[in-house]
Amino acid sequence: IASDAGAIVQHTTQVVRLGDGEVAVLDREGFRTTTLDAKPIEKEIADVEYSLEEIELGGFEHYMAKEIFEQPKCLEDSLRGRMRLDDGKIVLGGLAQLSREIVRARRIILTGCGSAWHACLVGEYLLEELARIPVEVEYASELRYRNPIIEEGAVVIAVSQSGETADTLAAVREVRDKGAMVLGIVNSVGSAIPKETDAGVYLHVGPEIGVASTKAYTGQLLVFTLLALYLGRRKNLSEATLIDYLGALSKIPDQIQQTLKLSDSIRDAAKDLVSHENWLFLGRGFNYPTALEGALKLKEISYIHAEGMPAAEMKHGPIALINEGMPVVFVATKNSQHSKIMSNIEEVKSRGGKVIAIATEGDTAIAARADQVFLSRTPWSRCNPCSRWFPSNCWPITRRY
Repeated sequence: IASDAGAIVQHTTQVVRLGDGEVAVLDREGFRTTTLDAKPIEKEIADVEYSLEEIELGGFEHYMAKEIFEQPKCLEDSLRGRMRLDDGKIVLGGLAQLSREIVRARRIILTGCGSAWHACLVGEYLLEELARIPVEVEYASELRYRNPIIEEGAVVIAVSQSGETADTLAAVREVRDKGAMVLGIVNSVGSAIPKETDAGVYLHVGPEIGVASTKAYTGQLLVFTLLALYLGRRKNLSEATLIDYLGALSKIPDQIQQTLKLSDSIRDAAKDLVSHENWLFLGRGFNYPTALEGALKLKEISYIHAEGMPAAEMKHGPIALINEGMPVVFVATKNSQHSKIMSNIEEVKSRGGKVIAIATEGDTAIAARADQVFLSRTPWSRCNPCSRWFPSNCWPITRRY
């Protein structure tokens, strides 16, 4: 008996998944399943969707490191069969039957918790820019308790690695009862959220055992990119533009593999910063959700206070907290707001803050101003949250271990 199949996969590859209000009774004769009021029910015996090898450490010190380094292969797996570069096609089989209804959506609401909520912020930027559909992002823990307006034509997309996040599941039920079409972006096959939604997309990045989301988060960003392109092409995105995007997406696994080579230098840099108990993570545009995710990783793994925010908001209060030597991480890959981020860096340095920058390879302006810089190869700004996020999640590993 386990809460997750991963705990027992070394003993069996077949499981029975209980739903809400269901009971399993085990005795010497075997087992039977009933409702809470003892009415017998038949439950299907399902095969576990992953192997023992996938949940072993495989020589890594801990699961978070393993899952960080698995990301290139995991994203290749997630992309496999979903895009065709030769004719510019995206195939999302889980949405095929409802694609017309989704394209006609008057509004999309994205909801999730923790890292999934950060992925939703990236999804908002992508869907509005590429598909030109109005998008709102809601914390599932808030959405479930208020009385949201769900008008005709509203589509809700729930994001959860496990597919079992209690607040997200409750939010799904709330908006479904109000008549919304509900889609899911989930990693765990056979989990609760896919059973409660009208359609959805699986991440296919393999089991994630580490407490802090790593490969599932990048998988969510990838799926949101595919979804935005899928809907955009059905609206006004040209075939040539789509093919350009798909070409950029196809390079992401290799770019993350190259970024992984920064791990030793990130560890060395972090060792000099372990005594600092307050960090700030800043970014603009697509880099803002990445800053939030970096701060979350530092908090939940290293137990260090960290805040993430849009870089422009720093001057509206938080700048007063920056003192001599305080680490300030800038997610500063090149985009249309590059000159603005340069100004923010100067503001931090004028107050004695220590600037750590994640920047684009060849960006000499950032390199000249930052105290520590990590340069990575990144494709277009709309596609590169996946590859630029990696340096942010090496800081907590160094502090904790």
